[in-house]
Amino acid sequence: WFLPPGFLCPPIPGRADYIHHAADLLASTNNGVVPRGSEISALDLGTGANLIYPILGRAEYGWRFVASDIDPAALRNAERLLAANRLLAGRVELRRQTDRAALLRGVISPGERFDLTLCNPPFHASATAAAAGSARKTRNLGAARSDERRAPLNFGGRPAELWCPGGEVGFLSRLIAESAEFRSQVRWFTSLVSSRDSLPPLRRALAAVHPAEIRVVDMAQGQKRSRLLAWTFSARVPS
Repeated sequence: WFLPPGFLCPPIPGRADYIHHAADLLASTNNGVVPRGSEISALDLGTGANLIYPILGRAEYGWRFVASDIDPAALRNAERLLAANRLLAGRVELRRQTDRAALLRGVISPGERFDLTLCNPPFHASATAAAAGSARKTRNLGAARSDERRAPLNFGGRPAELWCPGGEVGFLSRLIAESAEFRSQVRWFTSLVSSRDSLPPLRRALAAVHPAEIRVVDMAQGQKRSRLLAWTFSARVPS
């Protein structure tokens, strides 16, 4: 497993935690049994150069993945990772999103169905905010003030991985709006949500598209707190 310089290096325990909670979500509508094997199809939105969700989901549960990204350089490294891991052979398909205004459109094909979508949205609303966040992390780790000017190098990430207009609320509001168009093709839409303050506006965005069910699952790894936001347009199957 390898990354080019400058790309986001994901915290693996947190990403594994997300995969396990997603598995529990699928189990909740499968008589309490986590479904395994390649009959389960997941879509990783914005897979990045690290391809971490397909790697973990395939290794732990045997799921099949489509992994999308807007960055050709990220997908080139993801292709290298696929070639280096026999476990992933024939079970992970890479797709490039060519429309910067779209998330699901242009990635999900007509008639295609997924059990699950996964997403780790950009948190910051601007490049300036992303740089300030990196500097703040450096200070929190006790780095010397003289090193703060190098903060963006200490916490990797390409622009599309770190920020977008509106930050995570803006990104996920767009995903929620688009999800209504694919309500019959995806069982569960999910995403990480970094800030608890993002939940109220995201709940309002969800209310506008009338999902059948919404769930919020709190997650924690050490001092890091986040949550999994999930919604479905399908009536729940009794378990």
